[in-house]
Amino acid sequence: MTTGTKQEEIQKLSEGDLNPLANLIDHLALAKHFPGDAVLNGADPVWFYYDKNEEKLFLTTSKLAKKIRNLQDNPDVYFSIDDETSAPKGVKGRGTVMMKEDTSKTVSIGDKVSMKYLGTLDHPIAKMITDLAKKGEVVLIEISPKFFSTWDYSKAQ
Repeated sequence: MTTGTKQEEIQKLSEGDLNPLANLIDHLALAKHFPGDAVLNGADPVWFYYDKNEEKLFLTTSKLAKKIRNLQDNPDVYFSIDDETSAPKGVKGRGTVMMKEDTSKTVSIGDKVSMKYLGTLDHPIAKMITDLAKKGEVVLIEISPKFFSTWDYSKAQ
């Protein structure tokens, strides 16, 4: 799907060089576009995990969350992954969402998200995410990017 510099940038932003566990600034924001609207609605910052092998973004959330109802109505989302340290950089794009109720994959992705943002699975929030996923109270959201672009103000001249 993606090649070259853009693929490298999305990987850096989501898992490596730009994923500063110490300051937790990188985040994914989802925004819905409702047909007929001139603007995007419902920007929703969330913790996420990017799987470079699948080239997909994953997040987990409660089955009762309003974002689930919105995504059921329209699976098209816009996303923005920002790193606002010193010179802002990021990836933004559009994708399609699939919601999955695969308990084992939801637990696995939830653990990866917890490690990314909390650095441990022993944190109370990490334990809560895992417990809720095991109980089936959490749904896995998979975003397949269809288009994205990158920016990096540190490269501006």
